[in-house]
Amino acid sequence: MQTNLNRDVLRKAIYLTGSVDLAARLPFISAKVPFNDMIVDFLNDVSKVLMGNRDAKTYSDVITFAFWIRKSSVLKLKERFEKKDEAFYLGKGIAFHIAPSNVPVNFAYSLVAGLLNGNANIVRVSSKDFAQVEIIVDAVNCVLEQHTEMKPYIILVRYERDKDINDLFSSIADIRVVWGGNNTIEELRKSPLPPRSVEITFSDRYSLAVIDADSYLEIEDKDRVAEDFYNDTFFSDQNACTSPRIVIWTGNRIEKAKKIFWDVEHKLVKKKYAFQAIQGVNKLTKSCLIAVVEPGVKVEEHPDNLIVRVIVPEINDCLMDYQENSGYFYEYDCKDIQEIRELCNDKRCQTIAYIGDSKVVLPLIEAGVKGIDRVVPMGKTMDFDLVWDGYNLPALLTRTIVLA
Repeated sequence: MQTNLNRDVLRKAIYLTGSVDLAARLPFISAKVPFNDMIVDFLNDVSKVLMGNRDAKTYSDVITFAFWIRKSSVLKLKERFEKKDEAFYLGKGIAFHIAPSNVPVNFAYSLVAGLLNGNANIVRVSSKDFAQVEIIVDAVNCVLEQHTEMKPYIILVRYERDKDINDLFSSIADIRVVWGGNNTIEELRKSPLPPRSVEITFSDRYSLAVIDADSYLEIEDKDRVAEDFYNDTFFSDQNACTSPRIVIWTGNRIEKAKKIFWDVEHKLVKKKYAFQAIQGVNKLTKSCLIAVVEPGVKVEEHPDNLIVRVIVPEINDCLMDYQENSGYFYEYDCKDIQEIRELCNDKRCQTIAYIGDSKVVLPLIEAGVKGIDRVVPMGKTMDFDLVWDGYNLPALLTRTIVLA
């Protein structure tokens, strides 16, 4: 690990939190015990600042994050993940995080995962101008003035693609956490890590929804279901890897359920969603492409371009090569859950959101499919956890010291 860092390279980054001097001192910062009281108290104070921020309350993803880091929530995580054996656990040291550009608050969740597991963190934040990023960064900086002991553990930076900076931060990283897709991972892997360092990568993924029509029709508050589906999909323009791209329908009253579901959803989308003409063009283009490569598909009639539904006669492993966002959904009527095996046997398959019984997908999991990392109720796909994409982050972000 480098101990004398090139300050000329460090100065190429813009520091949202921290400074060149703090970044230069990273190799000398001690790791902490996971769920250290100092870290828990710091996060709780950040939560309080966010909860009291009028601007923050206009962004549900910021408030969800604020709830997730409050002390009572963090202590529940501690109860779940704290080891009860005789070994001693410490953070690995320095975590270098590369946040994605399409999910505003992801950088904050990645940072907190590193902090809770006892690491000093340097996070490359998206260069996109998200209000959520500014709100969270301001809260962190405010609370750091009260918890000055935490300053060496949180460095938030922005920079355009720059191999020199990637090389430098990678050279001191004990863990490199890469979000943002296959291209980002490929770019970062050009920057070597030290021999004993660990890399955690979150590559391009896709997700789906499985809706039992009969269960849906029994739900009284269908507006609430529409809100849940909206939050899982339209809230992020379907750019999040957790956003369902295809809706799998099961049950006996599929056609009736479909009509109600999409009618209620359309009313909500029309009320809330900011639609741009280019999104309609993109959806039309993708509809034409899928019609060429997958004979038999049918585009459902729609009053506008807010929601485009493409009915597919069968499921295959090529379908998700033609995904689109901003309200573009494939739909499939399923009689036997094994019919979607190819879709779920792809390592890109991440989350299944469900309405009905989660156990409906158990036959696929028990059959050993290579995909499916999460099965969650509709409306919960964006809820972050320390087990993510099949990774147990507390296990990967800490080291175990055996006391014999």
